[in-house]
Amino acid sequence: MHFSNLLDLFQGITTLIESEPLILGGRIGLMMLGMALVYFGKKGVLEPLLMIPMGIGMIAVNAGVLFLDPTTAAAVTETTFVEGTKVHGTLFMAPLVQQPDNLIYLMQVNFLQPIFTFAFSNGLIACLVFMGIGVLLDVGFLLARPFLSMFLALGAELGTVAVFPIAIALGLNPGEAASIAMVGGADGPMVLFTSLTLAEHLFVPITVVAYLYLGLTYGGYPYLIRFLIPAKLRAIKMPPRKAVKITADEKLAFAVVGCAVLCLLFPSAAPLFASLFLGGPLLVSNKKYFVAVIDGPLLYGATLFLGLLLGVLCEASTILNPKVLILLVLGILALLLSGVGGICAGFIAYYVSGRKINPVIGIAGVSCVPSTAKVAQKEVSKVAPDVLILPEALGASISGVITSAIFTGIFVTLIPLLTK
Repeated sequence: MHFSNLLDLFQGITTLIESEPLILGGRIGLMMLGMALVYFGKKGVLEPLLMIPMGIGMIAVNAGVLFLDPTTAAAVTETTFVEGTKVHGTLFMAPLVQQPDNLIYLMQVNFLQPIFTFAFSNGLIACLVFMGIGVLLDVGFLLARPFLSMFLALGAELGTVAVFPIAIALGLNPGEAASIAMVGGADGPMVLFTSLTLAEHLFVPITVVAYLYLGLTYGGYPYLIRFLIPAKLRAIKMPPRKAVKITADEKLAFAVVGCAVLCLLFPSAAPLFASLFLGGPLLVSNKKYFVAVIDGPLLYGATLFLGLLLGVLCEASTILNPKVLILLVLGILALLLSGVGGICAGFIAYYVSGRKINPVIGIAGVSCVPSTAKVAQKEVSKVAPDVLILPEALGASISGVITSAIFTGIFVTLIPLLTK
């Protein structure tokens, strides 16, 4: 399994160049992409908590290739269980291995396999991240202006709604189409959960595409705001809103009722709703130790391994699936349309309010919490440093999390019924 000398390494690389030049080019390209993710994560252009471990994983899995004889490959490499003919592989993990004996063997060899098997492939890691998000969300921002927040969030689901029929027209089945359409919700755990439920065979490329693009929202949406909203409208100073005191009991009631209603309507997505709404009652009940565990080790640990595992899953032979090109196009289209939909909703709110609402808050309806709200405030501050829209933007962003969860529930509940 190890190289006896440099000649073995040279012969293995030569074989790969001759037999699969596309995969070799893909590995080199993905290593360079991984380096870019680490660099831009460090610079703060992309989200560092996710992009730095994702970049490192991407580099390692595409650089750490073993060139094995077929017998050894049959026992070790992840690609063997899918195709049976590969003689190169890695020691990171094997996505969706079906045979129990192979799985037990790989859990002793591939060092990330236990984490993947027990926390990733079953959607648990999505629920853990959602627990952390739930603790970070202060629904008081939403409850202060509930109708405006929910209207903006629904407008920002344009990409989710529009890309689904487009994906069907391009030849994807309903489960695949729903999974890639959920990228428009800009909520990574939702994409992971939907794809595992409806398109397990494509969940690796769909999830990788989703998180790669979600990292770009922080860098790309400012240009969309500047392109669609004139500077004079970005500088609109919203009138002081009437002070609304949201009590702890009201926040508690919202979490309890919201969780119950959504779980009743969409039982297939109940784990996500339970995870999301758990944080609110803990916060208002002042259970500091629980909050500290969820907000600290649980959230940051889950985010670290989520990024690392996504990077490792971004292996050339997996990503070079012919359907991935379609997924790449549809993913960026979904996020673009969601951003446009949110801004359009912001313009509608601007006109309905008598030109008093700053339309930039519409982009915050895309539920990449709190990134889109921060992007909105940052773009406004560039043209009008004294204008504050962050409270309204946070309300829209929090509503976006809830609407993306609702769309997940709709897809995972209805599509299996419609495709029977």
